[in-house]
Amino acid sequence: MPKRILLIGGPSTGKTTLLNHLEQLGYPCLEEISRQVISQAQKEGIDQLFLEKPLLFSELLRDARIEQHKDVDTYITDTVFIDRGIPDTVAYMDFIGQEYPEAFVQACKTYTYDIVFILPTWEKIHKVDQERYETFEQAQKIEKHLVQTYQNYGYNPIVVPMSPVEDRAAFILKTLALE
Repeated sequence: MPKRILLIGGPSTGKTTLLNHLEQLGYPCLEEISRQVISQAQKEGIDQLFLEKPLLFSELLRDARIEQHKDVDTYITDTVFIDRGIPDTVAYMDFIGQEYPEAFVQACKTYTYDIVFILPTWEKIHKVDQERYETFEQAQKIEKHLVQTYQNYGYNPIVVPMSPVEDRAAFILKTLALE
């Protein structure tokens, strides 16, 4: 069974860039799915689903991330990298003060990851776009919620240094003893 290696971090920390680089190096990677959920909602006339219907948004993400988690078992490899995990949904709801049903907690306990890396907020690369509207200060607060949430579920996120993408990938691969 492949190891599930998770990349987490606040908005605009370089997760997608790093994941794309790891994929170019030949590692299987599962992309962040929130942009797909946001894009679909916008097509249906909901500009910011997370802001307008945070529980629905989070349920859609949780369910899609559970499917991603299950999909890892179909890979014939030692390692699969994943952009964001199920506990992210809980962290973001805690960030905005949204209550959520026990099913979220159970999903976090049931579907686990082998190793979690966190990419810290980095003002130099932070930017806002159609799906990413958080300020740098909000991104820092989200990061704190992410770290606390993952720690609450028994993870000790490994901090990836702020450096060029090649160096970040090398750090992760060396940490995993894949280099």
